[in-house]
Amino acid sequence: MHDLLLRNVRPMAGESCDVLIKDGKIAGFGTFEPKPGMSVEDGGNAIAVPGLIDAHTHLDKTTWGMPWHVNNRAAVLRERIDFERENRLEIGMDPHRQSMRHAIGLAANGGTHIRSHVDIDPTHGLSLVEGVWETREKLKGVIDIEIVAFPQSGVMVMPGTVELLDEALRQGCEVLGGIDPCGIDRDPKGQLDILFALAVKHGVPIDIHLHEAADLGAFTMELIFERIRAHGMEGKVAISHAFALGMNDYLRVGKLIDEIARLDVAILTTGAPSANVPSIMRLKEAGVRVGGGCDGIRDTWGPWGQPDMLDRAKVIGMKNGLRSDIELAHVLHVVSQGGADVMRLENYGLQIGCNADLTLLTGETLAHAVVDIAPRPLVLKAGQVTARQGKAVVEMP
Repeated sequence: MHDLLLRNVRPMAGESCDVLIKDGKIAGFGTFEPKPGMSVEDGGNAIAVPGLIDAHTHLDKTTWGMPWHVNNRAAVLRERIDFERENRLEIGMDPHRQSMRHAIGLAANGGTHIRSHVDIDPTHGLSLVEGVWETREKLKGVIDIEIVAFPQSGVMVMPGTVELLDEALRQGCEVLGGIDPCGIDRDPKGQLDILFALAVKHGVPIDIHLHEAADLGAFTMELIFERIRAHGMEGKVAISHAFALGMNDYLRVGKLIDEIARLDVAILTTGAPSANVPSIMRLKEAGVRVGGGCDGIRDTWGPWGQPDMLDRAKVIGMKNGLRSDIELAHVLHVVSQGGADVMRLENYGLQIGCNADLTLLTGETLAHAVVDIAPRPLVLKAGQVTARQGKAVVEMP
């Protein structure tokens, strides 16, 4: 744990002050004199916010730092999944090296926590998870990584996957994933029954990718709601993407959001430019926990994305058509406190007693900070500097 005096910062764009950090936790706000031997950092009147959180990403997938991947395939979900599964080793996508590159990039840009879905399938077994586990250990003290056991290729259509998921959870994956029970498995009852049974067995939450749009996605959501009630899993289920909430049926979407709020289902959005996405402001009004993520970046699926949650905040804000300062401040909330709320992080925030996981941002206001997207002046993890001016203290492999 670390003691540090962080001088001349503006918590949440408020009045300038010092932040006293003791034993890796926030100990006070005000004006302080450093004790002999205490480290001191000058924040340069930057905005201080809690560390940024990528609550939906895929650390095992990026081709960052590798030769350019030529993509000539159609943008069809099943084709993307199959190509990646069958070709990732030939391409040279080492899961540890690539997840290190992705995670260090997030840390350099102000990230302090990650929830990463990691593929599990009979082709690769648990090897991809093992690579990300190694990354998690090596980056302790730099960025925290929570791992979702993710059956991207399907559950029912890929015999052996259920047993692998069971083993991954037994070995320590914190969350169980799922994907498009209708579109991928064509057996929503089968997939969801298995996922909820595994989650109950291991006492873990669920985070389901739901690309299914419109009425199909709404139908799947209703099946998820049924199982949440049946298993008493209120507050323990997240739906990622949730494109059905972006459909052009205001009343139908409203009923789904009402039930999401009642069951305390979390929603994770990436602001996907090519899809209809949930309205983060409508979800806010309903009291729904909403986090954000950069999803896959520069991978075999597509060339877009940066390991940077402020860059993703810009994408989410533009996709949602947000312009006012109060709306832009909420976008920043989604990629920070919102992710913490989804992941149920303890001692996260800017209060005395919270972990000193802080990111300094440029700009006059929170809204300005979101659109400025300048290098982060300083990033702290438990009171220790992990990045300066957009460069992490850990070198990329």
